[in-house]
Amino acid sequence: MSDLRERAEALDSADELAGLRDLFVLDDTVYLDGNSLGALPRHVPARMQDVITREWGALRIRSWDESGWWTAPERIGDRIAPLVGAAAGQIVVGDSTSVNVFKAVVAASRLAAGGRDEILVDASTFPTDGYLAQSAARMTGHRIVPVAPADVPAALGPRTAVVLLNHVDYRTGRLHDLPGLTAAVRGAGALAVWDLCHSAGALPVGLDAHGVDLAVGCTYKYLNGGPGAPAYLYVAERHQAAFDSPLPGWTSHADPFGMTPGYVPAEGSVRGRVGTPDILSMLALEASLDVWEGVGVEAVRAKSLALTDFFLECVAAYVPEGRVTPVTPAAHAERGSQVSLRCVDADETEPVMRELVARGVVGDLRRPDVLRFGFTPLYVSFADAERAARILAEVLEA
Repeated sequence: MSDLRERAEALDSADELAGLRDLFVLDDTVYLDGNSLGALPRHVPARMQDVITREWGALRIRSWDESGWWTAPERIGDRIAPLVGAAAGQIVVGDSTSVNVFKAVVAASRLAAGGRDEILVDASTFPTDGYLAQSAARMTGHRIVPVAPADVPAALGPRTAVVLLNHVDYRTGRLHDLPGLTAAVRGAGALAVWDLCHSAGALPVGLDAHGVDLAVGCTYKYLNGGPGAPAYLYVAERHQAAFDSPLPGWTSHADPFGMTPGYVPAEGSVRGRVGTPDILSMLALEASLDVWEGVGVEAVRAKSLALTDFFLECVAAYVPEGRVTPVTPAAHAERGSQVSLRCVDADETEPVMRELVARGVVGDLRRPDVLRFGFTPLYVSFADAERAARILAEVLEA
């Protein structure tokens, strides 16, 4: 046990990202739930105080122009773009992930070549993605085909219009092959739509490099944008002129203040907007992205893999044999930035997580028996990983 603690100290001393931890509001808790809600960057409250008291309180309506509120969705999208491997002008921020999934799937269905009427959906997807894909299918007259991501190439055919996939499985932490699957989908004449909620900010994505058609993602997990922070929509530049949103709103109009009865879509990523931007949460997100200045996603990925490797090693050393089984793949190419452990005795699992939280280790439970631990490399340390595994062992032994 002492050897692992000493190794954790040595790893933390050599960690080039260790200084970023001081940029966040943290306490003595081991916080391993950043894959659900990221920690608060220290400077955000002061920024929001200025937004509320000066931009809203003093400038009021003038802030749409003078404080840059109107252009925030595209401006912040351009700041997210490097984190997901996209050039500027392809990401717009706004609405929830759910709304953006709906926009992306319907628009992709409309972009697909005529005669294609099938939407392939990740069979293990986050439930909301499935619900929305089914609604999109009803709207467009398409048929839903659930399929495991690994089986997508074999399931593709002349009727496939769209494939909706998750980059990282929310339950197991499995990382799916975005480059290979996107190539297969496009090679079959269909469009690839990716959900990046559990990958953006934790690992390289490469939207442009790998030819992704459309993508969506949230900003309150690894991007630390705050609870309910607005999501984003990526539309590859080659599709923007033909992108036909199922939710055309006044802010995506070519002349939004003309208030004309006929809809004419704006050019570029702006046509992904719908209604009035949620300015307070959007500007909190913009401030949160400051912590990424000078930080490379490749370095974040390297630390993520090192952290999860070390945590799994500590679990194997500390936890009584047979009590937990990792369901997150061991192979780096198949692992996101979380570790999911199946805990025996499903009826006892929820008390286990409650007891972990009571002892200062915050993860979460995915029923019936999966304990999830998310590793946010910007602020999670190797000492955190060792302590979490040690306390997990104590709880299970008790």
